[in-house]
Amino acid sequence: SLDPRFERTILIRNKLDKYYNDLTPENVSKWVDGFGDLPDNLVRFSFTLPYWREGTTPPKPFRELSEDMNAEDIRQMNARGLGQKYMQTIGFKNFAAFMEKKIERMFVDSIGPVLSSLKDLRAQAEKVARNLSIEFSDTDPHRILSTTRDCGVSFAMALTHVMEGVLDLRPVVNLEDELKEFHQYHAQRGSSHFSTLPCEDFPTLNDYIEYLRSDIQLATFDVELNGGAQFRRLMCEVEIFLRFSEISVETKKRDVIQARGVSMSTLTWRDVVVKLLSNEAHMPLQRRVQYVGERIKWFFVKQKEAVLEFMDKLEGTPASNMYSPLYPKHAKLIKQNEMIKHLLFQTYDKACQRQLQQFVELFDNMLTSTFSNPWVFLKGSPTAGCSEDDLSDAVLPSFDDTKERIPKEIQSRSGTETVLSKWLSDIPMDSSQIDEAVDKVQMLVLKTYSFIRSQVCDQVELFAESFFKLPMMRRLEEDMAQIELTDDDTLNYQARRDRLADDIRQAQDNLVEVDGCINRLQSFKIKCEARAKDFG
Repeated sequence: SLDPRFERTILIRNKLDKYYNDLTPENVSKWVDGFGDLPDNLVRFSFTLPYWREGTTPPKPFRELSEDMNAEDIRQMNARGLGQKYMQTIGFKNFAAFMEKKIERMFVDSIGPVLSSLKDLRAQAEKVARNLSIEFSDTDPHRILSTTRDCGVSFAMALTHVMEGVLDLRPVVNLEDELKEFHQYHAQRGSSHFSTLPCEDFPTLNDYIEYLRSDIQLATFDVELNGGAQFRRLMCEVEIFLRFSEISVETKKRDVIQARGVSMSTLTWRDVVVKLLSNEAHMPLQRRVQYVGERIKWFFVKQKEAVLEFMDKLEGTPASNMYSPLYPKHAKLIKQNEMIKHLLFQTYDKACQRQLQQFVELFDNMLTSTFSNPWVFLKGSPTAGCSEDDLSDAVLPSFDDTKERIPKEIQSRSGTETVLSKWLSDIPMDSSQIDEAVDKVQMLVLKTYSFIRSQVCDQVELFAESFFKLPMMRRLEEDMAQIELTDDDTLNYQARRDRLADDIRQAQDNLVEVDGCINRLQSFKIKCEARAKDFG
């Protein structure tokens, strides 16, 4: 049932004149009351509506006919002695008066929620007008450059906080979506300067993703992250990618013989191994290092929205006291002013590109020096006397202990080099044993490359921190503080300022309209409540 308690139902019997002859002083009250069949709380009315013969014109205007019918209903029911209690339900005028009060009462009851919504609208309009006024003030031609730089410096400082880890910050991404988005971006650009897959054993990106999820089982693979936690996961992924680096072509007998030419000094098998490594191993590792750099750059580029969200959501939260109070203000300026946002993001992207170039250049220099003299690079770090059992007995060394330690450390550095030197000495020099020499050189090239790859992969996070992340975060504030406006930027700012003036006027007009509505509704509510009190 739509109205089981009859709270919204009104019963109307609109042909009262048909019952004039049936009603008597004895039964008229019972008839009006429905002979006990109607619920006590059901509002009911009885009256006669105007009528005339079909196909003819009304004998009088509709309003006069209605008044005549109402007067006749009242006269007839009075003549039959209907009590005053029931007379209030007879005639169209009583029905119309009841509906006027009913509608007015319902409207008054609904004023409360409407007023509440209007007050919320007013608060929102005031906030919009206030933010527009602040932006208009901050985009003053004499202040716009300093305002843009201040916003940029705040943005750069906020990046540090995001990298430290912020809870409930969006946008976030899992590793699968991150890799797919990265590959899609470079596929659209047609990038071919780096390896997009670890090796040929992974024909598609999905195979590599499935390997990371199922075989490596990265703990954070499916976790949606941003900031420093995402960077840590990125480091794990790129290290795995690097470890798949292999010499892409098989070392042939002709290459080994060709590499062992003649010179003014004696050419050894050590020189042959260096030549073969530089020719066959340097480029595969370099292309994978380029992948590492592109992945780190992509990570930082995608942090822009997270940094802006962090600055914006601080307002009104307990955490706002822990950070600069300028963050929310500058976030609103960046979001509202497309020119400021464009300049900041453009400067940020240039900083990412610069750090990518420096990262790749420094890494390439390191690889070049490594492959030109791998034996120096492969000298092992000293580990003598550093067992776990010694920690409990650790004391400051004496001068005699130090003198004894230094020769041992120097001697222990050459662990890997000693092994390689032994393998080199096993290679026959006689030309009659060239086949055996080629096999051993091939083995030595692969072994040496595996040592180099292992060292590089072990230190990739250190390189990423030193060559990319730290310079990026330290120099970004300086980059933002050196933003300059072009003539086009100045013109665009002026156009934006003109639009702001119109928006401020519109916001103020909206505020006046909302205030007017609130005042009129409040006045009406007070009058209705006073009238209801007098009526009561």
